Amino acid sequence: MPYYVYIILCKDGTYYTGYAKNVKRRVERHEKGQGARYTRIHKPKKIVYVEEFNSRNEAMKRERKIKSLSHSEKQQLVKIAERT
Repeated sequence: MPYYVYIILCKDGTYYTGYAKNVKRRVERHEKGQGARYTRIHKPKKIVYVEEFNSRNEAMKRERKIKSLSHSEKQQLVKIAERT
């Protein structure tokens, strides 16, 4: 079963990055305030990036890599994904 890394654009312009088996269900939890502490404080606006992986381990590695990016680097990643 695949895992996904996703980026949520929050209403304050920040990004939240996470991973999940079911992105739709996970984002619904964020929207209800049942997700990460970060998204309880920085309310989610929309999903702006999704990437699929074959294993949880691969998804976790990618999530860590994306989380280490600066805000502008995340913006670039999102822009590139929007073009494809």
